[in-house]
Amino acid sequence: MFRHKGKGRTYSHNLKLASILSSVAGMVNITGVLAVDTLTTNVTGHFAFFSEQLFLENYQMAFIYLFYIIFFLLGAFISGLVIEWASKYRLQTSYTIPISIEAIILIMTAFVPILLLKGNFSMSIIISFALLFAMGLQNALVTKVSQSVVRTTHLTGLFTDLGIELSQLFFSYEKKEKIRLYKSIFLKLMIISCFFLGGIIGGFTFQHFELKTLLIPTGLLIIALWYDQILFRYYHLKRSFRQHD
Repeated sequence: MFRHKGKGRTYSHNLKLASILSSVAGMVNITGVLAVDTLTTNVTGHFAFFSEQLFLENYQMAFIYLFYIIFFLLGAFISGLVIEWASKYRLQTSYTIPISIEAIILIMTAFVPILLLKGNFSMSIIISFALLFAMGLQNALVTKVSQSVVRTTHLTGLFTDLGIELSQLFFSYEKKEKIRLYKSIFLKLMIISCFFLGGIIGGFTFQHFELKTLLIPTGLLIIALWYDQILFRYYHLKRSFRQHD
């Protein structure tokens, strides 16, 4: 899912990656909204709020929204830095560090008592910073690994690309081109669907478990992290049994 890059990467790899990590993004986003009233998977809205607060001369809130943007950017920067450093030294597990950092952030956030957030504006801001940083990490990692084919946290661009590709179906007559479009459309629909599904599951779960809802996306991250190794061992054992037969 993560290990295959370049020509060795297939449509199936991107589909699995998109399904799991867009679900993670959906759950983290709804948890951020319900717990600290903050969108944590993109920064488009924060730019608007930043401009609004500047207009209202509420400079404290304006700087908070600015830092929301910076923390998402910082997460993407750290993720890109780690991947480039690992690529330079030809390390095969460059993806493990960003995913591990993201998982640690989600686990630590999950065990923050919800009562600590009520009436504690500073703690709410810290939680928002942490989740935005984690989503920046994830989005940069997925974008880099999939060579910009998959993005798991930005639905605006996905809906735009989806609309363009749906319109292209009316003017594509070659079978090869139509197959390519169908596969691309299905991938985008899968990302959108899993993001929505993650949001719905996260919303219902938050009613009972509050911030501990974040343990579910953490589990999905661990599955994604170990998927390649489990699959590799499975095929290795299968090959060994065949040789013995």
